Amino acid sequence: MYGVGEAAGLLGLGLGRVRAWLDGYERGGAFYEPVIRPERTGDGVVTWGEFVELGYLREYRRKGVPLQRLRPVIAALRDEYRTPYPLATAKPFVHGRDLVLVLQNQNDLPHPLAMVVRSGQTILLADEAERFFRKVEFDSQEAACRLRPAGPVSSVVIDPLIRFGRPSVRGVSTDRLWELYDAGEPLRVISAGYDLPESEVRAAVAYEEQQRAIAA
Repeated sequence: MYGVGEAAGLLGLGLGRVRAWLDGYERGGAFYEPVIRPERTGDGVVTWGEFVELGYLREYRRKGVPLQRLRPVIAALRDEYRTPYPLATAKPFVHGRDLVLVLQNQNDLPHPLAMVVRSGQTILLADEAERFFRKVEFDSQEAACRLRPAGPVSSVVIDPLIRFGRPSVRGVSTDRLWELYDAGEPLRVISAGYDLPESEVRAAVAYEEQQRAIAA
């Protein structure tokens, strides 16, 4: 589990945006429902399932269309798969593309927010959904068990069972590796000290520097 601010930082999102997606928001006297939670709770704790679904929404954050439009589609998937976190499972991305297409059409989902697109007789994941899907690893029950926040080929992982769900490389926290590098330690020395390939230390440092640039 994460605090809301911590989840926002790890995903490179603004705190206000994460709160709005989780609990909705009020503007001009109108209240806009949450995207992820079925209803507003005010809970400052973000579960792993919510964290993964925030990662999905992150891919759509610059589309210029309110993500509240996704709410009915997510709610329908929640009912269909009988899980509170349908986007944190492989089902809609692998087995349920036909269903997702129907739900998109039924709810008049704007094209920029589409999860799937039709190409001839084939239903493909939209670019944003594909980008998210490639960052996620699923267990034998098709539930998301690990994220690769810097991309599928990066050695940086976020795993709820490792380092309390903080970014790490082979069990070594990325922020610790970055701190050593920032203090002037050469990559080869850090690599030898933690018995890590130098390329993985470099990946950890690059990830942390990107996170700090986003937060600046």
